[in-house]
Amino acid sequence: MASASAPRSPLIVMRDTRAWTVQTWVSFGIAVFLCGTGLAYLPGEAVDRAFMLMGYVFCLSTVFVLSKAVRDAQQATTAGAGETPMWRLVVWGGFAVAMGLTAWGLLRMEVNDTYRAYLGVSWLYLVTSAFTLAKTLRDRHEAALSEAHLRGELIGRQQAQREGVPTVAGE
Repeated sequence: MASASAPRSPLIVMRDTRAWTVQTWVSFGIAVFLCGTGLAYLPGEAVDRAFMLMGYVFCLSTVFVLSKAVRDAQQATTAGAGETPMWRLVVWGGFAVAMGLTAWGLLRMEVNDTYRAYLGVSWLYLVTSAFTLAKTLRDRHEAALSEAHLRGELIGRQQAQREGVPTVAGE
C-alpha cells in the first residue's frame, strides 16, 4: 500500500499540436473552397448544382454523425456497454445513402469527364478532410474533459489536506 506522501507518476493528457489543428482546418477549408468553386462554375442546369450541393451537405453531416457514432461505439465497448443495433444501421445506412446518391448524381450529370473528375476528387477530399476534422475536434473535447477531471481531483485532494481529512491510501 502506498502512503499519501509517496511520489506519483504524473498523468499526461495528450493534445494535438497547434500545427496539426491548423493543418486540419486549412485542409477542410481548401476542400470546401474547391467543392464550392466546382459547383459555382458547374455548367448546365441549376437543378444539377442544387442536387450536388445537397449531396455534399448530406455527405458532410453524415461524416460527422458517423465519426461520433464509431467513437461512441468504441467507448461503449471499452466500458462494457452495448450499442443499439438500429442506431448503427441508421448511421451507416445514412452515410451509404449520402455517398451513393452523391456519386449517382455526379455520374448522371451531363458534363465532360475532366469536370466530373474534378467534382469527384474535390468531393472525396471534402469527405476525408471532414473525417479528420471530426477526429481532431473530438480529441480536443476529450482532452479538455480529462484535464477538467484531473483538476477536479487535484483540487479535492488539496481541500482535503487543508481540512485534515484523510485521503484514500495511494492518492
